[in-house]
Amino acid sequence: MASQEIEALAGALARLPGLGPRSARRAVLWLIKRRETALVQLLDALENVRVSLVECRTCGNVDTQDPCGICADPRRDSRQLCVVEDVADLWALDRARLFTGHYHVLGGRLSALDGVRPEDLSIGKLIERVAAGGIDEVVLAMNATLEGQTTAHYIADRLEAYPVRITQLAHGLPVGGELDYLDEGTLAQALRARRPVG
Repeated sequence: MASQEIEALAGALARLPGLGPRSARRAVLWLIKRRETALVQLLDALENVRVSLVECRTCGNVDTQDPCGICADPRRDSRQLCVVEDVADLWALDRARLFTGHYHVLGGRLSALDGVRPEDLSIGKLIERVAAGGIDEVVLAMNATLEGQTTAHYIADRLEAYPVRITQLAHGLPVGGELDYLDEGTLAQALRARRPVG
């Protein structure tokens, strides 16, 4: 049996997505064997992120600077705005390097069952960004779930009064699928085949 401290570390790692108790114990053993190199580097990296992590006030991305690297990049097309449910979706789309505009993170999706209402998301801030002008297209990149599509329709209705083209990802995405788990080829096809809403 390992000490309480080692078990606590394994328990903390087991709560990470994709790691169960057995994988967490293997990771702890690997770190213990390399405690002078890998463990120290991991601890330093975690502490650096803990201290410097901020949420971008413009888009809602998580970065170590505000505005985030995406919002601050002058090469980005400010006329295009891609709306996503959360940061993992933003990272998944940006990893594909096919969308060169800016992003807006909602912080979730509408869900009557979970009690998530429009005012619980950053929809108001999205409307403000569009109302300020300079945006030609809003891409609704919601997950292909019932809640995701409900959120997309709600936002499309709210943006109807503004002179912007509203598109959404093609329905080539699997029903019930989430952006963060899709391969880059599927994401690329979905972005290329986006279409108007309504």
